[in-house]
Amino acid sequence: QVQLVESGGGLVQPGGSLRLSCAASGSIASINRMGWYRQAPGKQRDLVASITSGGSTNYNDSVKGRFTISRDNAKKTVYLQMNSLKPEDTAVYYCHLQSFQSLLYRWGPDYWGQGTQVTVSS
Repeated sequence: QVQLVESGGGLVQPGGSLRLSCAASGSIASINRMGWYRQAPGKQRDLVASITSGGSTNYNDSVKGRFTISRDNAKKTVYLQMNSLKPEDTAVYYCHLQSFQSLLYRWGPDYWGQGTQVTVSS
């Protein structure tokens, strides 16, 4: 079983910054991908950014140039540095992890954190 524990959300003014962290524990394959999704009230959950164990990154167009995803493989932790925050970034942010199942040559089940609220408001 995999557990994801998020931290770092909160209230910030427009133009401000926040850093989210997500620590993973449990059975995690050496090849994996971690990332952040967000869900605003009444909207679907969307990918914000993801990073593979090899360091490849993917960003939602709406956050490119403002958010940076990184990870510490030794600590099994992924970070999301969010700069120049906008009111439209307000959402619950969820950490996500998938392990690659080498024997089956496919990505395994999705694991999610409990979510952390980010509110951008003056």
